[in-house]
Amino acid sequence: MGISIGTPEQVGLSTARLARIDAWRDSLVADGKVAGATTLVFRRGQVAHCGSSGLADLARSTTMTPETIHRIYSMTKPLTSAAIMMLYEEGRFQLDDPISRFLPYFANQRVCTGGARGKVDTVPAMRGITFRDLLTHTSGLTYGFMQATAVDAMYRDGGIDYGSAETSLGEVTEALAKLPLIAEPGTEWNYSVSTDVLGYLVEVISGQPFAAFLKERLIDPLGMVDTDFHVREGQGARLAANYALGSDRSLKLIDDPATSRYLSPRKVHSGGGGLVSTAADYLQFCRMLLNKGELDGTRYLGRKTVELMMSNHLRGDMAAMGQPRWSESTAEGIGFGLGFSVTLDPARAQILGTPGECAWGGAASTAFWVDPAEEMAVILLTQLMPSSTWPLRRELRVLSYQAVLD
Repeated sequence: MGISIGTPEQVGLSTARLARIDAWRDSLVADGKVAGATTLVFRRGQVAHCGSSGLADLARSTTMTPETIHRIYSMTKPLTSAAIMMLYEEGRFQLDDPISRFLPYFANQRVCTGGARGKVDTVPAMRGITFRDLLTHTSGLTYGFMQATAVDAMYRDGGIDYGSAETSLGEVTEALAKLPLIAEPGTEWNYSVSTDVLGYLVEVISGQPFAAFLKERLIDPLGMVDTDFHVREGQGARLAANYALGSDRSLKLIDDPATSRYLSPRKVHSGGGGLVSTAADYLQFCRMLLNKGELDGTRYLGRKTVELMMSNHLRGDMAAMGQPRWSESTAEGIGFGLGFSVTLDPARAQILGTPGECAWGGAASTAFWVDPAEEMAVILLTQLMPSSTWPLRRELRVLSYQAVLD
């Protein structure tokens, strides 16, 4: 899908000020901070800016373009969240239902209270994990890569990794349920495999494989032709290389697009981080959110459902729920909806933005946000891990919002 770019002034943006985004992107490449990057700014129904800098693959001198395919990692989560909310709209469950209603092995879970790797102290959980707990990352689950608690180590020891598992969604999820939680459900915000569990719940509740449901109900109807859990056949040359910063501060290849596992189908489809996509594809999803669940004559979610998803479901902000910092910035003034963060107070968050704006990013420094009040969406695609390497998202926020004229 190509991207048609309109005149910024027609949608209340400044052409001259948007050019600062291009200069910023070029400087990132010139300084060796990223190999390449693509940015897109959409407002009031049209793309006002879209540009790329640098290379998608340093070794092969492949140019970065808006058609380059990226690993979007956790930008998968909002799509999985939309999928489970489609089933919610069909009356299949309520948000406060325990997930043990569909996955009985999540009944009678225990919460870690201390101890060391391999031997932890636990107590019975006061209540079960609910659908809302999973959607808001307040389930008490965690990620093995966090390396912050003894339970994280148990995840690593037990192979609880939806991104690399070669078994099945069901087997990974059942093994996960045997491990203790790091907090009582509903009490703390902790980034976790919650959305991967939601992906499996989509499968169990719908009776369809998760990937098939996502493709049939969301990805294909939205026209997201390059979005899938692997790069479609014949398109491998469009996949970007993935990098990390080496000890000498140079870019080191960590996933070669010529041999990447994303070139072939996976056995386990990670609802938390498994998709590849492009700027044009992800814009389709953003436009659907901006339009309150509808796009080009097709309704995916009801208006009230999207409004609920974009509402803060935490008791206060993320900082009040035990997360003082997140990614590149403070977690103060940032809440969490059903599948993505929600800006509550830009002044407290110390970032440009708008109350009610939803956002999320991926591990390879990708990001998006949707701002209903400004009728605006912004997408950043690059491939550099981890996402905290450079404050790219904060910088792009300033450069995008400073271009608003009215």
